[in-house]
Amino acid sequence: MNSASTFDSVDFTGFHHLAFITSDLQATLRFYRDLLGLRLVLAMGADGVQHYFFELTPRDRIAFFAWDGASPMEPKRPGVPTRAPRGFDHLALGVATRDGLLAMRSRLDSAGVAVEGPIDHGLSWSIYFKDPNNIDLEIAWTSVALEEPLLCDPTAPPAALEGSEPRPEAWPTLKPAAAIASPKLGAGHALGAYVLERGIGQPVAAEQSAEGVVRSA
Repeated sequence: MNSASTFDSVDFTGFHHLAFITSDLQATLRFYRDLLGLRLVLAMGADGVQHYFFELTPRDRIAFFAWDGASPMEPKRPGVPTRAPRGFDHLALGVATRDGLLAMRSRLDSAGVAVEGPIDHGLSWSIYFKDPNNIDLEIAWTSVALEEPLLCDPTAPPAALEGSEPRPEAWPTLKPAAAIASPKLGAGHALGAYVLERGIGQPVAAEQSAEGVVRSA
């Protein structure tokens, strides 16, 4: 009998955060906060490490480590293979409870996967491990829920000192926006018609929104 069948289920809450790398935190703040309209909800800086979090939904965040001298990513289209330096650091999956975090740690350990943690980060507990592709993964349980942004980086760049809320005026419009053309056909474009023809899906109205969708400033 597979021992995995005895494991308790774990309630995932979404991707707790996606962690990327930047060598230009000022420009990153301008882009994600002021152009895209995502709130800066957590800015940490200590021992030479800066870690900044932008709120995508109340449970999902995009995070950046600021590393001096990091190699910039070479431009490429999504999905196109490359051997060039990339900017991804790790994916953190959120779980609803501490017991869920510990259960997942036990599951991974029983499966022979090397696991680090749990580690108490003050606002969350985390465990760390790698998938078969050597992608760094984290599972995080929020132990202290922020009710307002926390900016505690003594070496914050000027843009961070302006606060958490988006400032669209900080990203000036330099030219008129191009006219919106009809979409190009991409990989998988025939799947929409296939799904509708077989009645296994429904079209979504262009103006329809869903609970939890972030609204850009």
